[in-house]
Amino acid sequence: MAIDYAKFKNLSPFELKDELIRLASSRTDRTMLNAGRGNPNFLATLPRSAFFHLGQFAVAESELSFSYMTAGVGGQARVDGIEERFERFLSENRDKNGIFFLGRALSYVRDQMGLSASSFLHEMVEGILGCNYPTPPRMLTMSEQIAGQYVLREMVGSALPVESTDFFATEGGTAAMAYIFNTLKQNGLVKKGDKVAIGLPVFSPYIEIPQLEEYGLEVVSINADPEMNWQYPAAELEKLKDPAVKIFFCVNPSNPPSVKMDDASLELIASIVKNDRPDLMILTDDVYGTFADDFRSLYAACPANTILVYSFSKYFGATGWRLGVIGVHKDNIIDGLLRALPDSAQKALERRYSSLTTDASALKFIDRLVADSRAVALNHTAGLSTPQQVQMVLFALFALMDETGHYKASLKAVIRRREAALYRELGVKPSEDANAVDYYTLLDLETISRGLYGKKFAKWMLKRASTGEMLFRIADETGIVLLPGEGFGVQKPTARASLANLSEYQYAAIGRSLRSMADEYYKEFLKSEA
Repeated sequence: MAIDYAKFKNLSPFELKDELIRLASSRTDRTMLNAGRGNPNFLATLPRSAFFHLGQFAVAESELSFSYMTAGVGGQARVDGIEERFERFLSENRDKNGIFFLGRALSYVRDQMGLSASSFLHEMVEGILGCNYPTPPRMLTMSEQIAGQYVLREMVGSALPVESTDFFATEGGTAAMAYIFNTLKQNGLVKKGDKVAIGLPVFSPYIEIPQLEEYGLEVVSINADPEMNWQYPAAELEKLKDPAVKIFFCVNPSNPPSVKMDDASLELIASIVKNDRPDLMILTDDVYGTFADDFRSLYAACPANTILVYSFSKYFGATGWRLGVIGVHKDNIIDGLLRALPDSAQKALERRYSSLTTDASALKFIDRLVADSRAVALNHTAGLSTPQQVQMVLFALFALMDETGHYKASLKAVIRRREAALYRELGVKPSEDANAVDYYTLLDLETISRGLYGKKFAKWMLKRASTGEMLFRIADETGIVLLPGEGFGVQKPTARASLANLSEYQYAAIGRSLRSMADEYYKEFLKSEA
């Protein structure tokens, strides 16, 4: 029975994915290959091993406080003597995986960061036990300094000290975005009918959220050019000069083109901010930055104007942990925009935040984010769970101490081997670009068709089938799930394949299957030309 592809036209790529999976898995005589989602199949094991050993130490510390009671009851950990007890624990368990890492982590915190070893251990022990509300609710004190140092080193290099930035620990990057959108709206920084510029292509929810009824924002597309290796042309970035554009959203490196913004684009945006739009707010999602060579975030170029979002999910293989942070410079223009709101808006916000402070006008944007994340009234119970923050710290220390870059180099090599296998079997060369990250790859129907059988065939292919039809036929006939580029704002017929979630031989199999289908189309083309 023929499939009515038109009924799926308005589905987002991720909702469409479920239909493609259903079709691709409908046959029992083949293996479905789902390249439609970016959940990596690699993960960092050492900081996880350290987490579980640290948990055992923490339980012993708790039981020490209530040692007069029967087994199974513990108390609050004591800070006095905790460093000595931890050193003894490391010595007694030195042959176990993860223990040496914990010893190095303590040394790094104490000797390289200059933080109190006892205070660090006490925060980690109480945190992993989950025995107290997150205090401060925005982020635990030591955790903020350590995770903040990692994020800033990866995103901006040595341009900004950790003391320059406030961080808010969130339930992954998606929660961070939801909180930011909500607080911008609640504080009148974006209102219905305002213009929001979005760097396209982009993670599809960032297109969908501004258009929801509660936001009602007008989207201004900042289109990357595939002929420029998916960089933004100057003419597109010049749209940011429009004073009606309140905020610019982007993912950097991009999703799905998977390229980092080049220096020329960063410098042009910084120039526009400095000379034309000192009031422009910028929101950058830099989750893939740790896969790039010599990455530099917009937060490095325009720190006072930029809200930085980073998630630990992809680089550490931790999508299930839900670990993310929002970073805001302590000297930022958003706080200035809040102070400049009209009196009527100020009075409304005074009422909104009155349970938190007697001077709501002085409440920083990042602290409003925390309060709004718990409907203000529940601000006292806000914050990411403390065990999650401990794992975040261990991930951060793992990366900070990886002086040889072995982990990062290993992940990059894995991803790029997968890309090479896919394109080798497909029979075309992948694009070569120093700014490419390759976490995803965009399979361009026209480029691939032209590379295989020439311009005339490519033109015929574009007329022959829509991208939606192609993806359903691929799923039905080969069991391969790809996502349509159109749903991410790509203006050419393309499909997104994640290079992070399957094995190298499976990407080779995808390449062979797609080549076989292309050959079938070519036979049809030859018949039509006869």
